[in-house]
Amino acid sequence: MASVDYRSLAADILENVGGEANIVGATHCATRLRLKLRDDTKANTAAVEKLPGVITVMQAGGQYQVVIGNDVPTVFAELGRITRFGGDEVHDDAPKGNLFNRFIEMVSAIFSPILWPLAGSGLLKAFLSMGTTFGWVEATNQTYVILSAAADALFYFLPMFLAVTAARRFKTNQFTSMAIAGALVYPSIIGLTTAGEPVSFAGIPMVLMNYTSSVIPIIVAVWLQGYLERFLLKFLPSAIRNFMTPLLTIAIMVPLTLLTVGPITTYASQGISAGITAIFGFAPWLAGAIMGGFWQVFVLFGMHWGFVPIMTNDLATTGYSLLMGPLVPAVLAQAAAMTAVALRTRSAKRRQVAAPAALSGFLAGVTEPGIYGVNLPLKKPFYFGVAGGAVGGAIAAMGGSASSAFVFPSVLALPAFTSVGNFGVLLAGTAVAIAIAFILTFLLGPREQADDAVAAAPESPAVDAAAAAAPVTGTGTAAATGAGTSNVTVLAPVTGTVVALADVQDKVFASGAMGSGIGVVPEEDNVYSPIAGTVQAVMKTGHAYGIKSDDGVEVLVHIGIDTVQMDGEGFEAKVARGQRVEAGDLLATADRGKILAAGYDSTTLMVVTNTKALTAVVPLGTGHLTHGTPALDVEL
Repeated sequence: MASVDYRSLAADILENVGGEANIVGATHCATRLRLKLRDDTKANTAAVEKLPGVITVMQAGGQYQVVIGNDVPTVFAELGRITRFGGDEVHDDAPKGNLFNRFIEMVSAIFSPILWPLAGSGLLKAFLSMGTTFGWVEATNQTYVILSAAADALFYFLPMFLAVTAARRFKTNQFTSMAIAGALVYPSIIGLTTAGEPVSFAGIPMVLMNYTSSVIPIIVAVWLQGYLERFLLKFLPSAIRNFMTPLLTIAIMVPLTLLTVGPITTYASQGISAGITAIFGFAPWLAGAIMGGFWQVFVLFGMHWGFVPIMTNDLATTGYSLLMGPLVPAVLAQAAAMTAVALRTRSAKRRQVAAPAALSGFLAGVTEPGIYGVNLPLKKPFYFGVAGGAVGGAIAAMGGSASSAFVFPSVLALPAFTSVGNFGVLLAGTAVAIAIAFILTFLLGPREQADDAVAAAPESPAVDAAAAAAPVTGTGTAAATGAGTSNVTVLAPVTGTVVALADVQDKVFASGAMGSGIGVVPEEDNVYSPIAGTVQAVMKTGHAYGIKSDDGVEVLVHIGIDTVQMDGEGFEAKVARGQRVEAGDLLATADRGKILAAGYDSTTLMVVTNTKALTAVVPLGTGHLTHGTPALDVEL
């Protein structure tokens, strides 16, 4: 199922059942998309069964059941994006809270996958900056040029990397998103930006900005791309959908982004920079506080580009730029907050990001890894960094601090600030900014919980060796059985009589399409976890549970046959999705009396859903089984 395009599958199912107008209601269970159709004769069942990803189609209980397997929640979510039905699982992980908190969570989540490359690139930039500062290497040296390209590439092409992570966040085609981002940083577009000549698209005047290293524009573009793609997938005929959707999306989104995001960002940043420049004339301390406090916010929204022309013009005409003076406290305050997090947090994972990010911030002025991986997600360190930057920036501006060269504000760039203004006041303001951010973060910042010890355990060779040598007890831990192989014992989830899977009264499970396993006619109402692992799925009706063991064995426990129709009546879940369970823990209770009274088969089905990825799944017991006794032998 990994190669199935679920969005296209949802659209194809919709088309072949008579369209949205023919659907009265939609839901799903652990394996099936369940549709209530107005007119069953409008459904082309033969066509649906031939779709990639569809196992079979069943019609029972007034429902049109499309059997998909474990990935049915994904298909259901995609159906919800193109119809008014389905999609109840799309927002399970949606951020909660006010709009600002949701925005911070979104940006942090989008940056999370690239934090380590960002941190590594930032450190490389820091080391290269040290090399040129101390005369270890010349900036014109070819080795330096190559290494500088390696360090700068991720930051320069940042929109393309963010296109991938944003596409995953907003459920868009990531390659289409990359094409949109590629257009924003395309050399010809950059050339139009720097040429200084009027630019238009189809006769419409266009205000361009430099999108290299930008963040917000591509995130907004991919967000809008999601709406456009869903619209096109819903209305385009299947014969042309696959190629026309990306064609139209790229053709619409690239000019739309350039026509809207560029002007909005450019005019906003120009207005802010002009205002701050004016404030420098009558209240330098206020301008310094604004620049020092909000510089990282400007960077976040890409508005810092509006200051660059003014800074470069100042350098060309006067030989220095007052706008750059408060930036040293602004940047180093955020780096100080990262340092405090590295010292204070209990999370080893957070510390591993915070420490190198702080170093790159201090030495190279590159704060992105720390902002997006540390300060912004934790909120308070970011706020304290802003506060320190504002106070330090005000002090630096009062001393007339300015830069005589265009540099990244950092410790290594301090020589550029020695010739204009009072350098001692700049150092004092920077020290105050660092102290405020560090002390407040260290005393008041979140400490976080220590990383999950269970998750860290596999990294210990001693633990691994002990686990490998231990006998299998049904806990989901693999035991070595020979060179290159290991086995996992899956326990019986209920007490009762074993039924061969081929004999159960459900043709999908009986066919083995869902994986190998057994059925058990239960004698009690309690249902227990057959393995140790993480609960991957809990149906809201309480009748089915998916668990993945630490060894990668995926087990589905399905209580009763077609019991989803009971809408949760008689079922009570005892676990939640994402919860850690041990073998033998209580998963649920199911009232057998109510199941039988409602006319349903109470047989509990247990299958290993990733059977095809394993060497073998062999039933161990026949006749009567007690819960907690071996039921399946899984060879990894």
